[in-house]
Amino acid sequence: MAALEALWRAQRAACLAHGASTGQQRREALARLAQAVRDDQELLVAAVAQDFGCRPAEETRLLELLPLLDAIRHARRHLRRWMRPRRVATNWQFLPGKARVLYQPLGVVGIIGAWNYPILLTLSPLVDALAAGNRVMLKPSELAPATAAALAALIARTFPPEQVTVVQGDAEVAAAFSALPFDHLLFTGSSRVARQVLHAAADRLTPVTLELGGKSPALVHASFALDQAADRICTAKFWNAGQTCVAPDHVWVPTALLPLFAECAVAAIRRRWPQGVDQADYTHLINDAAATRQRELLDDALAHGARALWPVGEWGDGRALPPVLLLGCTTGMRVMQEEIFGPILPLCGYDELDQALTQLAAPPHPLALYYFDRDRTRVKAVLARTRSGGVTVNDCLFHLAQHDLPFGGVGASGMGAYHGEAGFRRFSHARAVLWQSEATARLFSLFKPPYRRLGRRLVDWLLR
Repeated sequence: MAALEALWRAQRAACLAHGASTGQQRREALARLAQAVRDDQELLVAAVAQDFGCRPAEETRLLELLPLLDAIRHARRHLRRWMRPRRVATNWQFLPGKARVLYQPLGVVGIIGAWNYPILLTLSPLVDALAAGNRVMLKPSELAPATAAALAALIARTFPPEQVTVVQGDAEVAAAFSALPFDHLLFTGSSRVARQVLHAAADRLTPVTLELGGKSPALVHASFALDQAADRICTAKFWNAGQTCVAPDHVWVPTALLPLFAECAVAAIRRRWPQGVDQADYTHLINDAAATRQRELLDDALAHGARALWPVGEWGDGRALPPVLLLGCTTGMRVMQEEIFGPILPLCGYDELDQALTQLAAPPHPLALYYFDRDRTRVKAVLARTRSGGVTVNDCLFHLAQHDLPFGGVGASGMGAYHGEAGFRRFSHARAVLWQSEATARLFSLFKPPYRRLGRRLVDWLLR
């Protein structure tokens, strides 16, 4: 589309005209972004609630605004160190030359956000891209249009369009956006759309970071307190009604303890959401299509023999779907094959830990793994046997909030990582620089044509 091309060309021209921004300019840009988010806090919370139909203000503040502002503070505090040229060792043959790694902006970065956390998953990568000195085009999800409009207004008031701009539109606009010749493109969303993004970016040789999802398991050891594990798993699962890329997708518990764990899970849900969907603390599904898919997953599981537990009420019509636990799930059910991304939590049993690890180690690898056990030896064994984008031990989700841990998937759950210094590096070019010494340059003339006897002897000596 011509309008998109024009926006990209304006940012590209600004890159060429002004070069890399200074550390002070980057810190000021991040400070402006933080202040704009604070100023528009109520508008952003209301926009997200409008898109979901019901989303508690506390949930948006806790899970989106707080980590976003914290990430900005962290980046501003550490940016000087991140930007500092890094000294590296010089091969002894080239001494006294010096080697350095310079971190320079990539140029124009594209970011395609996701609807489930429409503020955080759009602006968090922006923080890293600005810290690295890039110019950025944002494409919020069209499935959260009110939030997209609020973000567009916030960005337009805070930055000139040649520095940061927001593109709104449907899937056709998103497809055209991903085909622009960005210096880097970050996409958060489903694996189905990710394949389309990769295909479009490939024609431009655009480097891509994909943040996807998968069936992130929670594994509970028999020695861990079941009530604690159930509360932590269920809270993480049913925040945002299960619409979280790193939410525990299903739970593995020793078979003999499965009935007791189910009781603990029911109690935890009733404690957190005693009135179910009738209280304002519980989020609704993003749209009718998402709610319909959840009903189809549940119907398929029940038709194949699963048993449902309804801690705070059964499902009615509409997008307000309370938590449901499933027992008796088998591998042939859709809930055990597809990422659930909703308020259904299968509870599965295992007889031996080794059996569970064998199943969890098989690809595709998920975005997150949650293991509950206080024995460090077993924890290390589980980490060695399994693969996932990230891990939280004895809780869920919170590895995502650590600034110094890279966030990203592996295999089918994504490629590349960002957050904190990892994000700065993701959106920077690590430029290799060697300062050649005059003495070494003269010595190396011995190795240049026409080849002489002394040069050949030196090569023989080096090869030995």
